[in-house]
Amino acid sequence: MSEHLGLLISVTDKTFPTFEMSLPPRNSNNRAPKRQRFPPPVPEEEEEEEDEEYSAESLSDDEDEEDYSDESADDEDDEEGGIQIAIDLGGAVREAQSRGSSPGASSSQLSVKLKSSELLDCPTCLDPLMGPIYQCTNGHLTCSSCLGKVRNQCPFCRMPIGEIRCRAMERLIESSIAPCCNAIYGCRETSPYGNQSRHEKACAYVPCFCPLPDCNYTGAYKNLQAHTRASHSWDVENLTPFVFDTPQMFNMNLAKKMTAVFQEKKEGDLIVVQAFKGTQGGVLVTVSSIVPSISGLRDLSCSIAKLNGYTTLKLGLMVKKIQNVREQEEPKDAFMFIPDYMLSDDQCKMQICVGRKYKYAHI
Repeated sequence: MSEHLGLLISVTDKTFPTFEMSLPPRNSNNRAPKRQRFPPPVPEEEEEEEDEEYSAESLSDDEDEEDYSDESADDEDDEEGGIQIAIDLGGAVREAQSRGSSPGASSSQLSVKLKSSELLDCPTCLDPLMGPIYQCTNGHLTCSSCLGKVRNQCPFCRMPIGEIRCRAMERLIESSIAPCCNAIYGCRETSPYGNQSRHEKACAYVPCFCPLPDCNYTGAYKNLQAHTRASHSWDVENLTPFVFDTPQMFNMNLAKKMTAVFQEKKEGDLIVVQAFKGTQGGVLVTVSSIVPSISGLRDLSCSIAKLNGYTTLKLGLMVKKIQNVREQEEPKDAFMFIPDYMLSDDQCKMQICVGRKYKYAHI
């Protein structure tokens, strides 16, 4: 036992320093086998596998795509007839920028096209929604003016309504800007949605109709004046030039036409003299100007006279503002009445003088 122990010690004493000072090279045969590495998946193979897996479902998807195509066609039709309303989303963008959620977003106004303006109208009275706006627990809306009419009961689901305000719709209404209905005639004004009537009542681009026969032109009164100069200046039979504060003689054949049209040479104002046969005899004569009946446009006055051999009937009038000659009816005021004894035949010889403001109103 001691001999073996001494041998073990002696061998250990001799080999330990050698093992510690110089390590033998590692035998490559004793290494653990390397982990097997698989090549990355090929995208084409995956797509082929997915196609094989969903080949059966693709047949049903084709039918769905046909339905979607029909819906998209309907959407395009709706977009063509939609209303253009600009919604100011700048506040939301600026708020997002302050939070740092979208640093590259623009704070300018974004234009959103709605398929129908009914989204912004009260479903009860069909008028534009105005704040405060209320909703029931099911999300149905009503305006404040209809709240008393429905007795605080939703007309759609009969749930109580009047305690919950729809703040999102109120902000949407406040941010909505609608163009003027006369935008196609050149008006560029915009108004908050629901308040367009305030501007439209004073809009200078109200459509006016050409008073000359066989002409269907419609446009703003300034464009109408330019149209008359360009298209009807040669028609001396139906259009007579005149100058302010200068008497102008003209004849009307009451058997053929009851209208005479004049245009001012420098400023282009269109004046129309109309004759109406009275229900109780005689002839009623009116003088009108083709301009919108709004404040801000200058007023005109005139003196109109019926000339006979030894008799003259003369009257001072304020010139009325009209947009369409063809819609005029027998007047009830602001006209000159010509009695039958001054109408020996259908020829009516007359004189007119037009001036600014009230110059000829009290002749």
